[in-house]
Amino acid sequence: MENNNTETKPETAAKPSDGGDCSSATCCASLPELAEKIARKAHAGQFRRDGITPYILHPAAVVSRLNGESPEVLATAWLHDVIEDTEETGQSLIDKGIPRSVAINVEMLSKKSGEDYARYMRKLRGWPDARKVKIADMLANLSDAPSEKQIVKYAKGLLILHNTHAQPPKVG
Repeated sequence: MENNNTETKPETAAKPSDGGDCSSATCCASLPELAEKIARKAHAGQFRRDGITPYILHPAAVVSRLNGESPEVLATAWLHDVIEDTEETGQSLIDKGIPRSVAINVEMLSKKSGEDYARYMRKLRGWPDARKVKIADMLANLSDAPSEKQIVKYAKGLLILHNTHAQPPKVG
């Protein structure tokens, strides 16, 4: 009898290049693990505003706020800044084994240069997984010695994301 299983496995599994660098889902224990490894490599050498704290601690803080969420949400959290802040693209993430749905959420989370902030936030309201990650991202940023300007910006953003059915009230 012929096997009609439509799930296919790659002919050759990608092998880690240095024992610790996983470049596809076939060599990682889980999707969040693959996403973490991609994020660690992409953000290597980057630091937070203080110039001391390794940037990767920010995605880790975002992930920690999403405990209990799906592997896709956790992967999106690990990768939420890689398109905006590194050379990664949605396609490069897919090529590394990230599901298209996660790559799309990461693309949605990547604010385009010149894009209006309120419009960007309203766009995220229609993407539940990206919305969850953005809320966790803003909360992590607010817990990291934000400036007054950042506090106001994130407060406005949280109000927009919280109110998924109507326009947010004017703030400030």
